[in-house]
Amino acid sequence: MDTTVAIDCMGGDHGPKIIVPSAVDFLHRNPTTNIILVGILDTIEEELRALNFSSNSRLKLYGASEVVDMDESPSHALRSKKDSSMRVAIDLVKNGTAQACVSAGNTGALIATSRFVLKTIPGIDRPALAVVLPTINGHTYVLDLGANIDCSPEHLLQFGVMGSALVSSVENKSKPSVGLLNIGEEAIKGNEVTKRAAELLRTSGVNFYGNIEGDDIYKGTTDVVVCDGFVGNVALKTSEGVAQMLAKYLRQEFRRNLLTKLAGFVTLPVIKAFKRRVDHRRYNGASLLGLCGIVVKSHGSADSYAFGFAIKRAVEEIEGKVQNQISEHISESPHPSLQTEPLSK
Repeated sequence: MDTTVAIDCMGGDHGPKIIVPSAVDFLHRNPTTNIILVGILDTIEEELRALNFSSNSRLKLYGASEVVDMDESPSHALRSKKDSSMRVAIDLVKNGTAQACVSAGNTGALIATSRFVLKTIPGIDRPALAVVLPTINGHTYVLDLGANIDCSPEHLLQFGVMGSALVSSVENKSKPSVGLLNIGEEAIKGNEVTKRAAELLRTSGVNFYGNIEGDDIYKGTTDVVVCDGFVGNVALKTSEGVAQMLAKYLRQEFRRNLLTKLAGFVTLPVIKAFKRRVDHRRYNGASLLGLCGIVVKSHGSADSYAFGFAIKRAVEEIEGKVQNQISEHISESPHPSLQTEPLSK
């Protein structure tokens, strides 16, 4: 199955210097993927010349005259920059030229623009950011990671249905388990929003495990973890901080004296294997679920290696027909507020 991905080349902390080489590398390694590089053409062409890239029918360039700054307000970007690389890449998904958009740009602007241009799937009120996190048993999907700070029980229900559909499509799991992140496993724990959300999820048709606690995320207790954007973002950033602290402690201990340096040298293969398993770059690419189109947000500081995983995430969602899966899960749910017609395939 051939896939086409539009890439916002001007977004992120590093822009084309990172994104263009990553896109070219992905193109070489994936013969069924077509890529459209969107942005200021002179800048993109300069990066391609630096790579000594020869013409390829699977790589196309699409011009855009504006760039959304990383600190720009979403409303200003939406109103005033209709020819930004971000907007043009999303427009290409809207008109069917591309099947997915990948951007490392301003998160707020990407969410606002994507929602305005693509609209949400019937039955979904708000799109949610879903990310893959490593676990003891493999990995889990967590949503929302910051797109929605304040959520109603119905929003959390929608996140659960979308997360279940995502895992079903990209992991080929017929009944992925869904957990609701809470301060305790007992049904009486949590605030009124989480209590009501748990009730809705139990009757939604998804494989609802029940309430889970923070440590269950990395235990891999469930395939999907549902929470509001405030909780999810804090959990993610806390995890990143703990990982950085442990890595620093490890380096300090191995550098303490000659004996510890020697021990570090002996254990180097084990350390490298461990580092690869927890390398956050391999989990780059947050899916903006619930839209009538596929949008993947790369971390703004991603390097070329990490950005390639964001492109990979987009291709997986195209091949897994995530949109249709979400629509079908909604239509099959017995919950009245979710019942709607599925998207046409």
